[in-house]
Amino acid sequence: MSEAAPRSNDAFDFMNVLHQRGLHDLHDERWNAYGQATWIGSYKPAFHANYTNLNGSTQSLLPTAESSFTGSATLYLAARLWKGAELYWVPEVIAERPLSHLAGLGSTIQNFELQKTGAPSASAYSSRLFLRQTISLGGKDEEKTSDPQQLATTETSRRLVFTVGNFSILDLLDKNSFSGDLRRQFLNMAFLSYAAYDFAADARGYAWGGVAELYWDKFTVRVGRVTAPKLPNQLDVDFRLDKVYGDQLEVEHNHTLFGKAGAVRVLGYSNNENMGSFEEATTLHAADRTKNATTCTSFSYGSNNSSAPDLCFVRRMQNKVGIGLNVEQHVTDDIGVFLRAMYSDGRTEVYSYTSTDRSFSFGVLAHGSLWHRPLDITGVGMGVGLISDSHAAYLKQGGVDGFIGDGNINVAPESVNEVFYSVNVSSNAWVTGDYQRITNPAYNADRGPVDIFGARFHAEF
Repeated sequence: MSEAAPRSNDAFDFMNVLHQRGLHDLHDERWNAYGQATWIGSYKPAFHANYTNLNGSTQSLLPTAESSFTGSATLYLAARLWKGAELYWVPEVIAERPLSHLAGLGSTIQNFELQKTGAPSASAYSSRLFLRQTISLGGKDEEKTSDPQQLATTETSRRLVFTVGNFSILDLLDKNSFSGDLRRQFLNMAFLSYAAYDFAADARGYAWGGVAELYWDKFTVRVGRVTAPKLPNQLDVDFRLDKVYGDQLEVEHNHTLFGKAGAVRVLGYSNNENMGSFEEATTLHAADRTKNATTCTSFSYGSNNSSAPDLCFVRRMQNKVGIGLNVEQHVTDDIGVFLRAMYSDGRTEVYSYTSTDRSFSFGVLAHGSLWHRPLDITGVGMGVGLISDSHAAYLKQGGVDGFIGDGNINVAPESVNEVFYSVNVSSNAWVTGDYQRITNPAYNADRGPVDIFGARFHAEF
C-alpha cells in the first residue's frame, strides 16, 4: 500500500486543495469525491480483405477507412457509514461511435471504453452502487490512500472485506499495476483484463452481486458471485443468482524480487448461463438445413446467411469455465512488466466480454523519470487471442457470434501490437498518442492486417 499523504503530482487536485485548507483529512476520510473525463479517437485506414460479410453474414470489420470515438465523464462519490462500512456511488455519461458497429474483432477491440449499447449521443447511467464492509483480523497497520472508490484510512494486513451491490468484477479481481488502468495506460481491450475472461456482466460491463476477500499479510483470496445478462451481450440482467450467475475465485500473492515489488494472481471462473454450444449448432444444422441463421425467431445477431448454422436454436443452461495467470513485476521504481494468460473451455458462445477462448498478453510500462518527465507514461505490449476448434468450425460454416463472423475463416491467432506515449500537460491531465497493428482480425488470415491510429485526452479532478 502506498502512503496516505497529500499528493500534489500523481493526484486528483480537488481533495488535496480541501486538505491543504484544513477542510478535509486525507489520512482518515469520512467522504471523498473524484471525477474523470476521457475522449478517445481512433482512425483505421482501408485494409486488404479477401471477402467481407460473405453470403450475408453480419460480423465483419469493414475494410474501408473508418473513424471511431468515445467520450466519457465519471463522478466517484464515497461516504463512510459506520466503522468499517463504506458506500460508493458512481454515475457516468458516455457517447461513442465504434468501428463497423463493434463487429469484426475478437480479442483486440481497439478502444476499451466501447460498450455494446452505446450511441453517438450521450447517455447517463449509474455504473456502480455498492456497500463495502471491512472487519479487522489483526496484523500490521496499512495505510490506504484517498482515491476513486477508496476512502483513505488505516487498515490491518489481516482482514475480511465484503462488497455487495452493483459494480464491475474488474473493480475487485484481476488487478494489475501495469495493465488495467486503461484511461492512463494502453487503449486496446486486450490489456484491460484476460481477453478470454468471459466475466458475467451486462452490456456496459457491470453486474450485481457480492465478493468476499480475505487478506492475510502477503496473501489474498477472493470469491464472488454476480449476475449475468438475460441474453448474451445485452443490457437486461437476470437476478436469479441461484440459477444464472458468474462465479470467480482468485488467489493473490505479493512478493519482493531483487528488492522490487511484484505480484502473482491465479483466477478461475465458472459461468452458468443460457448459452449456445458451437458444436451443437453445427450438428443441428447438418441434420436440418431449415435450422439456419435466417429462420431464427428468437434472439440472434441478424445474420442473412441462409447456409449458416445459428446459436439461437441451441441455447440452454450450460456452464463455461476458465483459468488464468496474472503476473506483474517492478524492474525499477518506474518501470514494470506484466503478463496475463487464460484458457477457457471454448465450447459456448461469448456471453459478456470478447469472442476469445484462449488469450495471452505481455508488455512493459514506464514512467518518464529517466528523461525528467516523471508524470509521462509510455508502454509497449502484445496481446494474442485464439479460438477453440468447435468455435472455428462454426465460423467456417458461416456462423456468427456476438462480435465476429466473416462468413468463412482461414483460422489463425488474432494479435495486437500496441505502443503509446502519454504526455502530462498539467498536474491532472494527459494527452496520448497510440498506434496499434492488428493481425488476422476475427482470427481470419484472409483479412488484414489492420492499422489503427489513436489519440486520447484524459483529465482527473
